[in-house]
Amino acid sequence: MLLRTKRPARAGATIATIALLAVLAAACTSVDTSSQTAVPMSVAGTSESGTSDAGSSSSSSTVSSSAAPAPVALVTSSPQLGDDALSPVEPVTITVAHGIITALSVTNQEGAPVAGTLSPDRTSWTLGEPLGYDKTYSVSGTALGSDGLAVPIVGTYTTVTPVDEVTTSISPGDGAVVGVAAPVIVHLGYEPADKDLIEKHVTITTTPHVEGAWAWIQHDGDNWPSLDWRPREYWPAGTVVHVASNVYGLPFGDGYFGGDNVASDFTIGRNQVVLADANAHNIAVQQNGVTVATYDASFGSGDEIGDPNRVTRSGIHVVSDMQETVKMSNPAYGYTNITEHWAVRISDNGEFIHQNQGTVDVQGVDNVSHGCINLSAESAEAYYASAIIGDPVVVTGTSVQLSAADGDVYDWTIPWETWLQM
Repeated sequence: MLLRTKRPARAGATIATIALLAVLAAACTSVDTSSQTAVPMSVAGTSESGTSDAGSSSSSSTVSSSAAPAPVALVTSSPQLGDDALSPVEPVTITVAHGIITALSVTNQEGAPVAGTLSPDRTSWTLGEPLGYDKTYSVSGTALGSDGLAVPIVGTYTTVTPVDEVTTSISPGDGAVVGVAAPVIVHLGYEPADKDLIEKHVTITTTPHVEGAWAWIQHDGDNWPSLDWRPREYWPAGTVVHVASNVYGLPFGDGYFGGDNVASDFTIGRNQVVLADANAHNIAVQQNGVTVATYDASFGSGDEIGDPNRVTRSGIHVVSDMQETVKMSNPAYGYTNITEHWAVRISDNGEFIHQNQGTVDVQGVDNVSHGCINLSAESAEAYYASAIIGDPVVVTGTSVQLSAADGDVYDWTIPWETWLQM
């Protein structure tokens, strides 16, 4: 039979005593933390030996909670700062969210300021003038956030360098007084890839309002089509016209960009229309619908002799040039540098109304010219004195119609409905 042995009562007391001594020892131990340094956040949580360091982790938490908050002001720009292919007419806007712009300047390479507008609430700045080609502009300013913290606004913009700048000219020219059939012709030095874009930047204003429309027309001698505007009917006499071609900075394609903007202010003169009847062998000059003069004439002989090259074209011609004395040549028909007087050009195919004393005997009777309208010296001088650039000359009674093949100004040969599609 096994005997149960009792644990001595002093054993429990000994364990309790040891525990108490441990507590007292801990209480008597002093730890100096005055020289401890927080570990940077980038290395917090790792001791020098690479092992986990709870003290370092604690220090990281302390740094994170005491770091300064990020500024709330948010600066954005359109296009982005640093853009190095900016069109000189592209809108530029710099905007601040959660704050305001306290200062902002844009300067060119010489340090001169560029115009701009700060919004009333000071949250955005907008460029206020066109820039130059191949230039760098510096942006400098400050935004102040709603938290009272400042944010710098710094950067540059660089504009595009064109392969070439596209020139523009407008006819009628500035200050001109023209006839009631004069079309507006905006000649462009390069064909645009985006014609809609160019159309939006070419404008016309008439006083009074006149119904009309733009069309793309290929003119004689031009490599590219021009943008023409003509009224639906002849211009009202006295109309004041302003035309502006604001294509500077616009892309034409292939690295070409619009050159300087141009404008023209001109006036429509008195209403004069010439009715030239090849069958009646005369021309009638009408002003405001009333015939003020009639002159015997001789037209092209093409219909009589069967040569279409000598037919005076039927249709609405437009006076495009006037010379008191001119040299005329047509080597195919055996004459060169023949002097003629009081020459009024009505198309670019060589048709004129002019003096020809050699056909006086048949003027009013027969058509014998090479295509021009011949008048006597007296009649030619009188008609010349009454004519201006842009007058319509309406030829009837011949077998060939005026068309694009006949050269420069053929705008009035195109039906209005067709014109609207061009």
